[in-house]
Order: sequence, then C-alpha cells, then structure tokens
Amino acid sequence: MKILVIGSGAREHALVWKFAQSPKVSKVFAATGNCGMDNIAQRINIDNSNELLRFADTEEIDITFVGPEQPLAEGIVDDFSKAGMHIIGPNKSAAEIESSKIFAKNFMQKYNILTADFKIFSNIIQALKYIQKQVFPLVIKTDGLAGGKGVFICKNYTDAEIVLNHLMNYNMLGKAGHNVVVEHYLQGEEASLFAFCDGNDFVSTILSQDHKQLNNGDTGPNTGGMGAYAPAIFQKNLKQEIDNKVIAPTLYGMQNEGRPFIGILYAGLMITKEGPKVLEFNCRLGDPEAQVILPLLENDLVDICQAIIEKKIHTIKLIWKKKSAIAVVLSSGGYPKKYEKGYAISGIDTINLDKDKDTLLFYSGVNCEKDRFVTSGGRVLSVVAIGDSLLKAKQKVYDNVKKISFKNMHFRTDIAQKGIRKLLPN
Repeated sequence: MKILVIGSGAREHALVWKFAQSPKVSKVFAATGNCGMDNIAQRINIDNSNELLRFADTEEIDITFVGPEQPLAEGIVDDFSKAGMHIIGPNKSAAEIESSKIFAKNFMQKYNILTADFKIFSNIIQALKYIQKQVFPLVIKTDGLAGGKGVFICKNYTDAEIVLNHLMNYNMLGKAGHNVVVEHYLQGEEASLFAFCDGNDFVSTILSQDHKQLNNGDTGPNTGGMGAYAPAIFQKNLKQEIDNKVIAPTLYGMQNEGRPFIGILYAGLMITKEGPKVLEFNCRLGDPEAQVILPLLENDLVDICQAIIEKKIHTIKLIWKKKSAIAVVLSSGGYPKKYEKGYAISGIDTINLDKDKDTLLFYSGVNCEKDRFVTSGGRVLSVVAIGDSLLKAKQKVYDNVKKISFKNMHFRTDIAQKGIRKLLPN
C-alpha cells in the first residue's frame, strides 16, 4: 500500500513513522513534510488541494491521512471523496466542530454536552458590557482557527479589554478573532481523548495530557503545546464516562445535524469536581498528544484507517503497550510570539535511535543545511521517551533533552509532573 500524509509538523512525523512500521505499507509520502522525515518518507512539495488530488490519483495512493486542521476546514476531504479517493478526516461541514468555536459551543448546548457557560459576541461594546458584570477569571476564544493561539485567560477587566481590542479592532488574528466566545473559567485538570470515528461508531484511545502554556507550572501564554504524556493518570472510570457523555452524543448530534463525523475526533477536556467538561473539539489528532499516543498504540494504523473507510470501526479493539510515554517540545526563544530562525541544532547525533527503540525524535520546525538540522519554526522538535513507568520515562526524556541544544532553546521541565505527583506517597 501507498500512504500519503498531509502536513509538516511533529504530529505528521509521528504519523509517517507509525505508517512506515506497517508490513502492509510499501511507501509513505509526506506533503510537504520536513527533512526530519527523509529516512522514512518521500517528501513532495505540494500543498494545494487540487494538486494533491492529482498526485494521489497518479501515484495510486491507497490512503491519504490529513494531519492539520486547515486543509480539513478548507474541504480537502470533500475534494478527495468526490474523486473516489480514500482519505481520513471529516468533510468541511463536519470539520466546523473545530473551525468555528461558535458552532461547537451552540452544538454542545443543543445536545447537552457539558461545557463552560458562554456568550457569543461580534460587537466589542456589547462584549465589554457583559464582561463588566462577570466574575474573573474569564476565557476569551476566537471563533475561527488560530493555530493554537486563539485562547486567552483574562484575570481582570483590563486583561479582557486589551484582548478584545487586539482581536476585534486591531485584527491581531485576522478574521478568526472578529467574532469571539466569552466563557466562564473552568477549574480542574486538563485531559485529551481521541476517538477514531466512522460516522456511526467510534473507538477511543487512552487519555493523554497536553501542556499548553509556555512555562513551568502552567504559566505564560498559550502555545500549540509544549509537551504531553500518556496514559494520563485519572480515576479508572473517567474514559468510559467521557465516551458516554461526550463522544457518543457528539457523534449522534453530528449525524442528526446532517454532518456525520468521519475521522479523528479530539475532545479537549477539563476534569472538574462536577466531572468532565469540554474545553474544545478538534477534528484531527492533537500535537503533541499524537507523539505519545501513536508510540504506545500496538495496532497497525492501516487497519484502523481501513475500518474507518469501510465503516467497521466497531470491529477494532485498540491494544496498548503497558508503558508510559512523554514528549517534551523544544521551542525557539520568543515563541509563541516573534522568534528567530536558522540556528544550528547540535547533539542529535549523540542519541542512538537505532539502538534505543524507546527514544524517538519527531521534527517540526526544522530545515536541513549541509547535513545538519537548523531551526525554522516556533516548535522545533519533540523528544519522546517510552518507559516502564512514568518516572522512568521522565528521567529518560530529560536525559535526552540535555543532549540537544540550539541558540535560545526553550522547554518546560515539568512535563507529566501532575501525573507523577499522583503516584508518589502523600
């Protein structure tokens, strides 16, 4: 089989790596990919939907897998499906569960899926009048896609006023911020759950936990994710509760709305004292959660994709390694705001990936110059370690992080610490 993975980040590198492990796969293509994938995939410099469709047809691609949200929101699945090509991901209509926060919030309200109380605004004056009467902190979210940078936690009225001005008057995030959702702040601990869906049924993964804020202790601005671990440590029945109260009613509701969800549904959750509540839905695998979920998954990803295509996902039983995985994201100094590129990355050659199968490097913001990696993005690479315990995985991942360096490199040192605390005696 020939596989085409669309995207260029660490999530897509993890997907390429997972597909390349399948005995059923003869070749993996990545569009556009990055040079860190060159040993396992052939990169193609195409990012236009029509050209990708022509390539998939000419090359006789068996399955196309869409990594990032933007092509899904633009309707790439619709184009491939009309041409009779197998592609994993929701169509444009179903992808609106991520591409529009307003749609998602109204949908959750309609189908009684627990989420934070909210109000929707397209007028800054009305938004500010509402905010004046609320208890802080509050959360302001852009309606449209913002690359993981469209969520703002406001501690007081001044914070909220500044955010709304930047979004609605100064176009900080373009059209994405012209309409906003103002939410009550949820207290608790975050968790992520993915569900492989065929429109009718689903099978869900183990829980993982993303670390969205830039600095230790969940401080600093929101990013695309600074690290993750899996399986996340929560009460035993939590996953079943999320399946029953979030995933199942969402699939039912999307089908009822005439937008059956086919692909990967991502529920970003806050585990509150009242139970799990949805922070957001995404219409694809998360980054960096994919970098810890895929290495722990024993199943052949091709089998899962074929079950989605054939609407037989109910026949799949997911099998997991009895281990823990941690991903630490190394980012450029200044990210998620302005940062410089082109810095040489050293120390990668000191990590023997051929010998140590429990260490993985998934690249995102890199270029290759003269047989060396240089930085080219905000999130540069994910260092992943698998261990027999969470403590062993953490020791291993940070031992490897210490071997890598580039100018102004930034990373968090507390990835998975919340889970580790739960394992330690009181």
